[in-house]
Amino acid sequence: MLPTAWEFQNRLTAILNGARQRGKSYVDIESDNLHKQVGEFPNSNSRMPVCCEVMRRMMRTGDSVLTEPMSDQGAKLIIRYLV
Repeated sequence: MLPTAWEFQNRLTAILNGARQRGKSYVDIESDNLHKQVGEFPNSNSRMPVCCEVMRRMMRTGDSVLTEPMSDQGAKLIIRYLV
């Protein structure tokens, strides 16, 4: 079964909450790592566009895109989230 936006959002929320509990001021999330944690990647049924969309949607004031793939929805999207 393919990962859903909800699953990406829940995993990203868990990562951010874990970083906050450990006293981190920020956490850098790379789209391919998030995708691997939620579902197999790479494969022919990749949900990378959904993963990247969720990552961008969850950005808040102060968060920043560190690396942006040429396709805008690739495996090398890295976002720094302030926690």
